[in-house]
Amino acid sequence: MSRLFSPLTLREITFRNRIFVSPMCQYSSIDGMPTDWHLVHLGSRAVGGAGLVMVEATAITPGGRISPDDSGIWSDRHGEAFAPITAFIRRQGAVAGIQLAHAGRKGSTDAPWRGGAPLTAETRGWQPLAPSPLPFAPGHPVPRETDRQDMEEIVGFFVAATRRALAAGFQVLEIHMAHGYLLHEFLSPLSNRRTDRYGGSLENRMRLPLEVAGAVRNAWPAELPLFVRISATDWVEGGWDLRQSVELSHRLKGLGVDLIDCSAGFVVPDEAIPFGPGYQVPFAATIRRDAAIATGAVGFITSPVQAEQIVATGEADAVSLAREFLRDPYWPLHAARALGVEITWPQQYERARPH
Repeated sequence: MSRLFSPLTLREITFRNRIFVSPMCQYSSIDGMPTDWHLVHLGSRAVGGAGLVMVEATAITPGGRISPDDSGIWSDRHGEAFAPITAFIRRQGAVAGIQLAHAGRKGSTDAPWRGGAPLTAETRGWQPLAPSPLPFAPGHPVPRETDRQDMEEIVGFFVAATRRALAAGFQVLEIHMAHGYLLHEFLSPLSNRRTDRYGGSLENRMRLPLEVAGAVRNAWPAELPLFVRISATDWVEGGWDLRQSVELSHRLKGLGVDLIDCSAGFVVPDEAIPFGPGYQVPFAATIRRDAAIATGAVGFITSPVQAEQIVATGEADAVSLAREFLRDPYWPLHAARALGVEITWPQQYERARPH
């Protein structure tokens, strides 16, 4: 029996397997609206057999985008535009999820294939927001430091986006607290130099992320799972680390979060990341054990045997694939064959199933 292809139930949602499509920015929205690209991109991964299909980092406010071409859900019109996509995903037997995000000081940049440089007001840009007025890197703008009103608004924006996501048909919500974006910026002492109740101690640095998580959980139905993506370490001495991640995960569990999506890094531009197969899996294993919460492993997970081993040995409850799904939208169908597992193929593709 394959553990990778066994169902996973969180609250009242059952995923048909433990293969999740990681949120991947497509930089292909128009004024935050999803397009036909998103329907095809996300829908094909549902057809391909994934258990969960997660929409990219989706901005809760226009100023929370990474680039002007990012996905957004800051109005009811945006939520309505996602409804046909979630309906298609669910008709294929997958669960539809969405990652809610605010880019913080890493916002107002161009798409990667155009160089990813910071934008100005003349080039569709805006002044980013951050816990402290520290630019992400040389050449990036100095962000405006958040005040108490900003933080109250941010919590409200997350709650409003949560309600829109529910109306759009999503069944999993993920809060983005990783990769150097706003909530991670509050967590990390490398980016948070505040001296008020939102900076300094671990308790203070966790305050806004925990306020957001609590408010979102209260607005999200009790029967539906809530995920949080974190960067388990900043890969820099004196930065956010695994010990703090375990404490954060423990606190998030107490608020009703169901799974920690364990990534790492990207709060500063010069960290030394030891990239390699499954290099972030130990973070998922430690948080799963020490915080007693379900985890998802992500990062250079490419082969069926590798993915099977991660979940079979209890290092994580699920695996999230990103680049591998870009290379092969039907990875789960091919992985099942490699592991000797019989799964259902889409009726339209049945004639191509290897026997």
